[in-house]
Amino acid sequence: MLEEKKAQDAMQIILHAGDARLHCMNGLKAIENSDFNKAKDEIKRANDEIVKAHRIQTKSITNETQGEAGEYSVLFAHAQDTLMTIYSEINIAKRMIKIFEAYDARLTILERLKRVNEHE
Repeated sequence: MLEEKKAQDAMQIILHAGDARLHCMNGLKAIENSDFNKAKDEIKRANDEIVKAHRIQTKSITNETQGEAGEYSVLFAHAQDTLMTIYSEINIAKRMIKIFEAYDARLTILERLKRVNEHE
């Protein structure tokens, strides 16, 4: 019974993490199109999914530390690896939004200055 529960938890972690990756990728595509509001929205959605996955992992680990014995599970290890990989991707995407917003703002200023100088 415990092995079945661990497998179900692992699959839920993988599903939520996969949904998080999808939103993260959508956010990166929005960055490519300079749609920073959409990028932020997608990254928020990715973060919401990764939090769900993390809660399942934390509950499973807490149960094990409280004496709920369980065998090593390759599937659960894979789920944890997937969770942490996608968590890292989300963090990088968050930084990329800030980087490209700053870059876009600088370009906008330079373009305005160029137009002003051309009209003088």
